[in-house]
Amino acid sequence: MNLPTEMTYVDLPGPGGPENMVLARGPLPDVKAGDILIRVEAAGINRPDVLQRKGDYPPPPGASPILGLEVAGEVVAMGEGITGFSIGDKVCALANGGGYAAYCALPATQALAWPKGYDATKAAALPETFFTVWANVFDMAGLKAGETILVHGGSSGIGTTAIQLAKAFGAEVLVTAGSAEKCRACEALGAKRAINYREEDFKAVALDETGGRGVDVILDMVGGRYFDRNIGSLARDGRLSIIAFLGGARVEGANIGPILTKRLHIMGSALRPRTSAEKQAIRDGLAAKVWPLLEGGAVAPVIHQILPFERVADGHRLMEEGDHIGKIVMTMGRS
Repeated sequence: MNLPTEMTYVDLPGPGGPENMVLARGPLPDVKAGDILIRVEAAGINRPDVLQRKGDYPPPPGASPILGLEVAGEVVAMGEGITGFSIGDKVCALANGGGYAAYCALPATQALAWPKGYDATKAAALPETFFTVWANVFDMAGLKAGETILVHGGSSGIGTTAIQLAKAFGAEVLVTAGSAEKCRACEALGAKRAINYREEDFKAVALDETGGRGVDVILDMVGGRYFDRNIGSLARDGRLSIIAFLGGARVEGANIGPILTKRLHIMGSALRPRTSAEKQAIRDGLAAKVWPLLEGGAVAPVIHQILPFERVADGHRLMEEGDHIGKIVMTMGRS
């Protein structure tokens, strides 16, 4: 396949606001052994992209400095040692960086075929949130059928994914969200109870909904501000999985006694620094357990807005405003 020598990508000359991102031209990324090169048709916008743009989340060693952690498109080149993919395959993938570009190179072990019936925009809305939820809710926290999970930020891309997957695997779902509209959307996706955190105390509601027992798992992206109430909301042997610190990383005045008396488990992880082997294991779990649900229609990504590549700054503003429900996706040009 004949490839161009240059591509369009989003450059970030320096950290700052959305206006700091500019379209630029540069060489295609190198394709190393084990990599596939994807001609990007669509790319997701995620909160880690916003943090990197601000200078608060630098890429790990060896990763592309270009923003973007999830893409969907066509395989146009492959490095040595690739099995399971061919030129022309339509794939979506978790990238270590470089997704805001017309071409993105990434490990083949982090890619999956588009679910049957999906287009580029739907496929691009999958990797970051589905990898995150599968790793943190099911692999680490071990959510099981019959248990109850509390998902903070239920209307986010992570939240809408967690609601659907937890429900699909037989768990009962409670969520927090910041408006009546967001609460209705979460309940429409399968949450038993959506808690408007601006009007209600989620700990009180969680205990009431579980007959005073508490929830088995909490997926938390708020952090410090919620820590004490999270501990108080958990049942015996409950698991708190922390994936972000939107409410701060420090905790003051928390009562940690219940960690001992209720045998609680507190865990946390970031997806991007994980090894390629760890990401492959998550990918394989998704392929076996979740892709059939996507193809059968039991689970689907929630997309708030689709923007052209040139409006990447608007996409970041939408993410920062926090009024979206589900994912923000960009469609990419051919250049």
